Amino acid sequence: MSEKFNVPSELPRYPRSMWRTITTLPTFPELSEDIKVDAAVIGAGIAGVTTAYLLSLEGYKVALIDAGHILDGTTGYTTAKISAQHGMIYSEFLTNYRPEVARSYYEANAEALRFIRDMVETNGIDCDFKEETAYLYTTQDDKLDSLRKEFDAYQELGIPGEWHDSLPIPVAVKGAISMPGQAQFNPLKYLKFLVEKIVENGGLIYENTTIEGSVYGKPIEAYTVDEKYRVYCNEMIVTTHYPFWNVPAGYFARLSVERSYALAVKPETSFEGGMYLSVDDAKRSIRSASLEGEEVLIIGGENHPSGKSTNTFDHYLALERFADETFGAQEIPFRWSAQDITTLDKIPYIGPLSSDYPFTFVATGFNKWGMTSGTLAGLILRDNVLRRSNPHMDTFNPGRFNDKSMNQNVVTTLKMAKELIKGKFSGAHEKISNLEPDQGAMVRHNGKKVGAYRDPEGELHLVDTTCTHMGCETAWNEAERSWDCPCHGSRFSYNGEVLEGPATDPLERIQE
Repeated sequence: MSEKFNVPSELPRYPRSMWRTITTLPTFPELSEDIKVDAAVIGAGIAGVTTAYLLSLEGYKVALIDAGHILDGTTGYTTAKISAQHGMIYSEFLTNYRPEVARSYYEANAEALRFIRDMVETNGIDCDFKEETAYLYTTQDDKLDSLRKEFDAYQELGIPGEWHDSLPIPVAVKGAISMPGQAQFNPLKYLKFLVEKIVENGGLIYENTTIEGSVYGKPIEAYTVDEKYRVYCNEMIVTTHYPFWNVPAGYFARLSVERSYALAVKPETSFEGGMYLSVDDAKRSIRSASLEGEEVLIIGGENHPSGKSTNTFDHYLALERFADETFGAQEIPFRWSAQDITTLDKIPYIGPLSSDYPFTFVATGFNKWGMTSGTLAGLILRDNVLRRSNPHMDTFNPGRFNDKSMNQNVVTTLKMAKELIKGKFSGAHEKISNLEPDQGAMVRHNGKKVGAYRDPEGELHLVDTTCTHMGCETAWNEAERSWDCPCHGSRFSYNGEVLEGPATDPLERIQE
């Protein structure tokens, strides 16, 4: 094991989301009885909240249920850009699909942006909503041709955009593409308004309530852990980021999971505005935000497959160096990370879970663009439930199929098998006696490989590191004090509690 990492004074020792810290959200009770509703929405991120809000407007009795606290998943740990500019996606879509599919993807995300803008303006939501031009750029010569190809895709599809040889910020670029009329906001202030409206419209919201499975019928019976309580519903919508009920349609083999990082930085130099994303090997995301009346920059990037990083603090340090070299890092009040899920073809799955379950719907695989994708998920899922037509249903339908997706499905399954085997046969790397306070590692204990963490007070916490989802071995995440699964992205606290699904059961705790 490497020498214990010493965090520089500039970086907060513990991760905290700026959005979660500066936004006060309402709290809700656990489910404590069987209930009957028209629609049950499982998962209270932006997709679930938007779906529940829209269905409540249609007169549906809705239950919104979350295993933890509302908006405490990826939605609460985002960089919060509202944009249809999603990396070099349109040239890729034109290569793999008909132009109509790429155009539909753009129009759906543009519609989601308009929906958020209209909600903010019509209801006077104070959420720091601000229109900005989005920029896609590269500093690398070997990425320039790909970026020009993306600009050609804009022109072919009629997407507004311009080519630039420089940026308003002090980054020396080889080229850049701008997309005007995009936006940024505080997502939790915006979604807090929707949550309050759900309650006003008669909706039920439950926190700390884990839905473990369901019995399909009419009505559908969704049940909690140990089948203690049941939710009877005519329609079930699964917006749990990673579907907790994924076996019927094989979602475990159709999704990949990545972790990425962000800092809130008080810059030494002025910021000229705009939202920025590099397409370089080391991606960088930049936008401004308001913190107690002061401007801060949110610097993001450093993505890697979940559960696969030697020292996760290194990613924060890389962002700190970039921020300091580019803008000057006067202070870094917050740091946080998030988990993002990508589908086989980079288009989210939004629609019926599978053809065998026409009254159960899913939204997942937002590929780091949850603010627009989660919003359009709400719009499409509402129309699915109402059996109403929507021009983008086919584009995002989880049942879509092509040869490339089939090939990638096989690759994903093989990767999962490799991780499972690798984890089972890898050795323990540290002795318990060597663990310092606030340090974790895989250790050997009573002849068995277990996960160990010694907290700042010196107390030892031991867990079986086998993921309770599908049996892969989790890895220690030093920066977040968590055990992360490299197969499907489940995350557990140092004492085994579920932090993120698809796992619903905790890691087994082991007595010292």
